[in-house]
Amino acid sequence: MLLHDTAIVYGRYLRQSLRSRFALLFGVLMPLLYLVFFGPLLTGLPLGGRGSSWQVLVPGLLLQLGLFGALFAGFMIILENGQGVVERMRVTPVSRLALLLGRVLREATVFVFQAVLLVLAALAMGLRAPLAGILIGFAFVGLLTASLASLSYALAMRVRTPQEFGPLVNAIGMPSMLLSGLMLPMTLGPTWLDVLSHFMPFRYLVDAMRDAYAGAYTTDHMLYGVLVAVGFAILAVTVGTRVFRTAGA
Repeated sequence: MLLHDTAIVYGRYLRQSLRSRFALLFGVLMPLLYLVFFGPLLTGLPLGGRGSSWQVLVPGLLLQLGLFGALFAGFMIILENGQGVVERMRVTPVSRLALLLGRVLREATVFVFQAVLLVLAALAMGLRAPLAGILIGFAFVGLLTASLASLSYALAMRVRTPQEFGPLVNAIGMPSMLLSGLMLPMTLGPTWLDVLSHFMPFRYLVDAMRDAYAGAYTTDHMLYGVLVAVGFAILAVTVGTRVFRTAGA
């Protein structure tokens, strides 16, 4: 029944996304602007990592896409609460876990699709990466999106108003981007900043994706990235599920 209920919820929200093609394309606009206007500035610069400057920049932009997009996913719950959608779902026999998983899987699907568009644009601009590395990158984006969307939905169930939710998300997203080395490797900065960034879990995902894009699949960065991504996803879905059940969503 859980799989059946999850498929129903997933299909409902995926159809909503497909009807809003403009939103699908607009979501990838910011990373695409970074790719077009910031990427050429790095060409030929020694960035201290494996591979070319494109192999350093593109994985960071993919995770940036998932980071900011998934963090703001909770706005939908707030809108649905205001429109009475959540209240109507509350009286159905659908599993509370399915209500979360269906939404989360929709978010992951949308952002992986946007990641594919971004990679295709990067290939046209000069990115060269092995297919296996690119596919591994999509898996990381999917896991990160599922994790952050779960936490975003859980936070939105507690906060309830856009005026409170927006500043909280920004307060989480901006330090996460700056301390994860999404734009440039943290090893280029001072030692204290590099050390501080190791307390940010997204740092390990960035390093792992950059190794994958360079064709290095057996490094410590890859191992730590997989462990952090899977562990964070399990923790986030567990927290989200608990909040959905206690909040009666």
